[in-house]
Amino acid sequence: MPDSLAPITPPPLRDAFGRTVTYLRLSVTDRCDLRCAYCMAEHMTFLPKKDLLTLEELETVATAFIRRGVRKIRITGGEPLVRKDIGQLFDRLGTHLGAGLDELTLTTNATLLERDAERLHAAGVRRVNISLDTLDPDMFREITRRGDFDKVIRGINAAQEAGLKIKINTVALRHQNAAEIPHMVEWAHGRGFDMTLIEVMPLGDTGEDRIDQYVPLFEIRDRLDQLWTLEDEATDTRMAGPSRYVRIRETGGKLGFITPLTNNFCAGCNRVRVTCTGRIYMCLGQDDHVDLRSALRKSDSPEQALDAALDRALLRKPEKHDFAIRDRAETPALPRHMSVTGG
Repeated sequence: MPDSLAPITPPPLRDAFGRTVTYLRLSVTDRCDLRCAYCMAEHMTFLPKKDLLTLEELETVATAFIRRGVRKIRITGGEPLVRKDIGQLFDRLGTHLGAGLDELTLTTNATLLERDAERLHAAGVRRVNISLDTLDPDMFREITRRGDFDKVIRGINAAQEAGLKIKINTVALRHQNAAEIPHMVEWAHGRGFDMTLIEVMPLGDTGEDRIDQYVPLFEIRDRLDQLWTLEDEATDTRMAGPSRYVRIRETGGKLGFITPLTNNFCAGCNRVRVTCTGRIYMCLGQDDHVDLRSALRKSDSPEQALDAALDRALLRKPEKHDFAIRDRAETPALPRHMSVTGG
């Protein structure tokens, strides 16, 4: 084929600070079967289903990102597994593995993993992040406002039996689970799971005061240092995600710390988030966004329109976020809930 007729390969997604985006977090729903007190209000009003991207549109968006150099896609929510026919999307995206996409994964609360673990593995998923904030069934129900702890454990067991590698994500909450974290670390590492601790983020009005929930992770690490030997793992800040990892000598497992409030992780940010309505948020901690749904639904050439929208978005990706929790009853940094943005 003459060079003049060769297909044009679109350039990688690179922002104004030289960071290349290779990781997409794609939300498929704002709905969830739990109501975790740090994530959403107890009585939520969810988006009309007509506002959500269809499964076909979600696939089109994901394919556009893969074409621009994204190597990893994490499916998020809300709780992604409550989306009807979500297995079909995993099947379709799984066909890109080894053909531009290196990894397809998801974050889940595990309530539906007993049903879906084998289907996910068959689609090409090899790792899942499971949000779990306590091993105490009563505390679990308090934090989630409705959850069935036994159902989650069955989901975790099913995922492990299906061959999925598991990482436990735990939001540190001062008066609810902070004292339990060493026990959770022992449990997770004892089962061969890595674990990540996360500072509570001031997103959306949940009906709870964030200053009552918030505990800086350096306090948790100080406590863990008194129990075990924590050895920092080397990190390439140009390519790393938000976690900073240690290896605990006594348990043999990895423990991550995500600290948006006490030590931001923006310098190596390689990700963007797309909501279930098609908004691309270039930064979790800011409200600027670009509408991809319009590019899909109002253009005669959706592929070209998506490319142009992605270029606009990357030019507006900020250098860092502005998260802070300073005062009691402080208005959340952003009005949108985490479940709307995508975890």
